[in-house]
Amino acid sequence: MAGRVEGKAIIITGAGSGMGRVFALGLAREGATVGVLDLRREAAEAVCEELVAQGLKGMPLAADVSKREQVSAAFDAFVDEAGQLDVLFNNAGFNEPQPLLEVTEENWRAIMDVNALGTLIGTQEGARRMIPRKEGKIVNTSSIAGRQGYPSFAPYCASKFAVNALTQAAARALAEHNITCNAFAPGVVDTPLWAKLDADLMAIGDAQEPGQAMADFAAGILRGRVATGEDLLGTALYLASSDSDYLTGQVIMIDGGMVLV
Repeated sequence: MAGRVEGKAIIITGAGSGMGRVFALGLAREGATVGVLDLRREAAEAVCEELVAQGLKGMPLAADVSKREQVSAAFDAFVDEAGQLDVLFNNAGFNEPQPLLEVTEENWRAIMDVNALGTLIGTQEGARRMIPRKEGKIVNTSSIAGRQGYPSFAPYCASKFAVNALTQAAARALAEHNITCNAFAPGVVDTPLWAKLDADLMAIGDAQEPGQAMADFAAGILRGRVATGEDLLGTALYLASSDSDYLTGQVIMIDGGMVLV
């Protein structure tokens, strides 16, 4: 039986680890050729080695998503090999917590450049490669932090609110080209990003011991545990497949019931 994204050419940014890696493996198992894009080429190559070892199709790509020329070159390299771009996951992002009154301009710009500007650039460059074919799907990684503000994550929250706005704007702008744009919003996910966040929150005094920050956030999860990347894979597959053809401009909460909207 054919996979749900059989024959699709899909780029995933931030795919060298965490959720992006899980998505790359999962979508490739369902028949996609995956462009594994990461800031660190060695991380992208490692994931592609995993794909090849399983008889799956992957291509390593390296780019800073906040630098248009790097993104454009990576997308061109992928399209040259895969022949087209059907789906783009704007997944790359990071957080560096600071108390609200201590947020610096440098911290703000660094987070907004990757999470918000990176999503804009990815959307623009992805759409330009989809428009001639009059079809495509763009999927953005939002967050519970795109639905409510947290005192030590102000720039991150602002960047994810921006992702939600860009998702709606792109859905409206690209509808005439038969391109959809949606987002999904995870909560606490057990990934390297959260491991770093746990250490960062200890450093600024928001947590006293390892694991406390994640445990504190997880206390409000109705499903009773933090997510794994695999918990989000079904939603990613839905958004990449023809099952979601009539869905656009939406942000799907997949946080185990942390934020009810």
